[in-house]
Amino acid sequence: MSSGSKSTREKILSASLELLESGQGNSVRMSDIAAKVGITRQALYLHFRNRGDLLIATTHYVDELHGGDERLIPSRTAKTGIERLDAFISAWAGFLPEIYGIGKALLALRDTDPEAAAAWDKRMQDMREGCEAAILALARDKTLIADYSPEQATDILWTLLSLRNWEQLTVECGWSRADYADHMQSMARRLFVAEVH
Repeated sequence: MSSGSKSTREKILSASLELLESGQGNSVRMSDIAAKVGITRQALYLHFRNRGDLLIATTHYVDELHGGDERLIPSRTAKTGIERLDAFISAWAGFLPEIYGIGKALLALRDTDPEAAAAWDKRMQDMREGCEAAILALARDKTLIADYSPEQATDILWTLLSLRNWEQLTVECGWSRADYADHMQSMARRLFVAEVH
C-alpha cells in the first residue's frame, strides 16, 4: 500500500472491511459500500464485477494490511518438515486475531449469503493449502506419523487451526495468543511427527 492518498479501489476495500467488521455483515450491499466511499454504485462496479468478487478481494486486502505473504516466508523457506509445520502454525496464529472480525462476519452470513460463503471458503481453501504444504514436507522427510495419510493429516491440521477453534480457546477460554501458538505447535507435533527410534 502506498503511503499517499488511497486509490478508489483501496477506499472501496477499506469501506467493505469496516462495514463487515462493524457487525453489519447481513445488510452490507454494494450500495452501502458505494455510499460510504462517496461514489455511485455504477462506479463501484467498474472496480468489482459483483459483490462476491468484492468480498473475496476484501479478504485479500486484510492479508495485504497485515503482511500475510511476508509472514509465510519462514514456513515456505523452512529446511525441514518439522520447521515448516512450526513456522506455519506460528504465522497462522499471529494472523488469526487480525482476520477475526471479517471471518466472524463472513461465517455469520455463510448459511444465507452464497457470496459471503464463497469468499470465506476461498480463503479457508488457501489456508488448507498451507496446512497441506506443511504435512507434505513432513511426508517428504519421512517424519509424518504412519497413522494418517497426508490427506487425512491435512484435514486434521486444517480443522485444528480453524477460526472457530481459535475463538473457542482464546475468546471463550481465555488463552493468550502465545499460549495458543505454543500449544498448537506442541499438539501438531504430537499428532503428526513420528517418534525417532
